[in-house]
Amino acid sequence: MKRLAIITTHPIQYYAPVFKLLTERGNIGIKVFYTWGDNSMAKHDPGFGKNVTWDIPLLDGYEYEWVKNTSAEPGSHHSKGIINPDLIERIDNYQPLAILVFGWNYNSHLKAIRHFKNKLPVYFRGDSTLLDDTGWLKSILKLLYLKWVYKHVGHAFYVGTNNRAYFKKYGLKDNQLSFAPHAIDNERFSVPHQHEANTMRHELGVGEHDVLILFAGKLEEKKSPQLLLKAFLSVNAAHTHLLFVGSGRLKEDLVSEAHGNTNVHFRDFKNQSVMPVVYQACDIFCLPSKGPGETWGLAVNEAMACGKAVLVSNKCGCAADLVSKNNGAIFSSENINELTASLKELFHSKDRLKKMGEASALLIKSWSFAHIAGAIEHKLLNE
Repeated sequence: MKRLAIITTHPIQYYAPVFKLLTERGNIGIKVFYTWGDNSMAKHDPGFGKNVTWDIPLLDGYEYEWVKNTSAEPGSHHSKGIINPDLIERIDNYQPLAILVFGWNYNSHLKAIRHFKNKLPVYFRGDSTLLDDTGWLKSILKLLYLKWVYKHVGHAFYVGTNNRAYFKKYGLKDNQLSFAPHAIDNERFSVPHQHEANTMRHELGVGEHDVLILFAGKLEEKKSPQLLLKAFLSVNAAHTHLLFVGSGRLKEDLVSEAHGNTNVHFRDFKNQSVMPVVYQACDIFCLPSKGPGETWGLAVNEAMACGKAVLVSNKCGCAADLVSKNNGAIFSSENINELTASLKELFHSKDRLKKMGEASALLIKSWSFAHIAGAIEHKLLNE
């Protein structure tokens, strides 16, 4: 059986299920090398401002090992946070046919990419885009450096339209690219939790015919939760509510800016097992991000799997692929007039929101873990 060594920092809910699925399918052999080095499942998330331990299994059903990390400040938030002196030796011991690296901007990951070029096929997975503006000098330097980086990559799995454009700009050709969509556990999120969702709405004081808009995620600048709050308050529509679910450095500011409005609600960070209920309680999910670095927005996938209308800014990497007038709306980042107009339009009819949610659920079905696994298998089996 052909073997694939996978290099990634730590177990996350968007990739561990793919590793399990690849193992279950049995078409290729895989081993995951986790480079953060700490086998504790609790990781500090700067965006949430706390240690996060996901409450769903992320290490079941596939082969993996923790690689010793000698960084003085371990973590995935900076390039020197991942230093693994024996990573290459461990991969050699596994004797794979190819390697798949998630993210190059870590000391050990880039070293592995460079080391294995011309020795093994080097595959890459990342989700960067060209959506964030940079100055001309920085753009030139970035172009030169990233073209050098991607000369070491033989094949990349792109997550969507914006990510594909990024890979093309920095030197990868059409025959070096395969579509492996950003995905979430569609089945888990689509399981109905109507009773729990209705209970949540009742506890918030949201009526059956009221419209509830949801923001769920890190309360940080790049996601622009304050813009959403300002737009919602300016609309001042009857029978509408706004719910923020999450934590982060902007929490206190948002509470203050809500001025005690009883139709604006706040709930702390919710873990993965609870999130389907949260999404199913809402009518519209909004991700108003301004970036930089909103490369996708997997919360949009989750909301769509729960059958919800979605409202996103054009700085969200997913907008080009997942959002249209059939299932929601896209507004220009930081443009409060466009966001306000979109809210007014969406608030107009709950029946229309329901149809949009149905369109979301139908579209997101094909953005699946199975699609990712199939793309990886196809590439390796044809080496």
